[in-house]
Amino acid sequence: MGYRHLKHNVRLAARGGRVIGSVVLAALAASAIAQGAPPQGAAGQAGAGRTVQDQSVPDNTGLDIPTNLQIFGKVDPNVRKPTAIVNDTVITGTDVDQRVSLVAMANEAKLSPEDRERLKLQVLRQLIDETLQIQEAKTADITITPAELTQSYDAVSKRFNRTPVAMRAYLRESGSSERSLKRQIEGELAWQRYLRRRVEPFVNVGDEEVKSIIDRLQAAKGTDEFNLKEIYLAATPANSQQVYANAKQILQEIQKGAQPFEYYARQFSEASTRAVGGDLGWIRTATLPAQLAEAATSMQVGQVAGPIEVSGGYSILYLTDKRQVLTADPRDAKLSLKQLTLRFPPNTNQAQASARAQAFAKATQELRGCGTVEKVAAGIGADVVDNDTVRIRDLPPQLQEVMLKLQVGESSPPFGSAEQGVRALVLCGRDEASGGSVPNSEQIQGQLEQQRVNLRAQQKLRDLRRDAVVEYR
Repeated sequence: MGYRHLKHNVRLAARGGRVIGSVVLAALAASAIAQGAPPQGAAGQAGAGRTVQDQSVPDNTGLDIPTNLQIFGKVDPNVRKPTAIVNDTVITGTDVDQRVSLVAMANEAKLSPEDRERLKLQVLRQLIDETLQIQEAKTADITITPAELTQSYDAVSKRFNRTPVAMRAYLRESGSSERSLKRQIEGELAWQRYLRRRVEPFVNVGDEEVKSIIDRLQAAKGTDEFNLKEIYLAATPANSQQVYANAKQILQEIQKGAQPFEYYARQFSEASTRAVGGDLGWIRTATLPAQLAEAATSMQVGQVAGPIEVSGGYSILYLTDKRQVLTADPRDAKLSLKQLTLRFPPNTNQAQASARAQAFAKATQELRGCGTVEKVAAGIGADVVDNDTVRIRDLPPQLQEVMLKLQVGESSPPFGSAEQGVRALVLCGRDEASGGSVPNSEQIQGQLEQQRVNLRAQQKLRDLRRDAVVEYR
């Protein structure tokens, strides 16, 4: 399943020019919020009969692990003491608690006691990595000055629509502190500068490599690309049925629509893309496992499919969009729209809402172009809003299909709810999408360099972890 790691590496922020502030906080929240186990459920049907003895261990680690092993001593690897010393730098329990509160604040999350404890373990690991990065940057004579920290802190405050003083109070009310936020900013800035100085100068991309990619893009022109998100649950023959049942239960929760797909990906996915809400980005089926490729080609935009059995586990896929490589996509057309909205009085029941919606639908069907919208709206007591820059692909999937078929001057069918009223979109104009073009050499070279910097950054961090002296207290 190496494609997951490739996609994750592409998204790792490791280069200069990253936005410090709310984006940084969101990235932390994405990778740190609750790592609980998938919900328990009855055993599914997939994988029936594929069991092994309890003492059997798949030989896929490359390690020399005895088949019938015995644990000497009672050790819970998930128990961590609240403080740590990382190469003589102390991380206190207060540091961990304040960073947890910072993550919860940035993610607007209300954490249960169990979620908070799980988050503490993740935050402690991140603080250790952050400390190692700051320490390594100092070996390259990189130090972030107090003035730079203050400037970045003020920028974060502005993104939260607060003055620096008000932000300080807000952090304290949330259980965090200005010091905790500045420490995170320091780690981000220090690591960026270290990579620019010690990694980026040694990353090279040859002209032949760039030309090869351009040739492959041109050869792929017209083939389908899919924008996918995935939840991956690892399984062994011993627990395959239980994992399948858990995946079905997660799928049912997604289909209820109470939380977005990304929420469940961050909670339950065991792929590296969990940190970005399961986002695989734009991908061609040739780079996917056969089972996922088959599912993607049969899905409609907005559809969720699964559980899909793949090597090592099960996947749930969400198709957010699709297009053809280097081909103009009609969904990229920009529309000039007028939206009519008829709001319902409080306590309107479903029968009343349906009757008013029918009257609204009749009025919109009698429209004679956009020039009559205001007159019709006044007659039925509806509001009108204009927008001349709406892309079709930015609309909900159900409306995309409707708008693709409308002619100028026509109205969509009514849509809405008893609580929010009923609406219709009138098409006043359409600017068709321009044809796709091959990225230029500089763009491709920049993308390749970014991927390699990200990869070397992760390799360097792994080396720092191996060499670190970490003492828990």
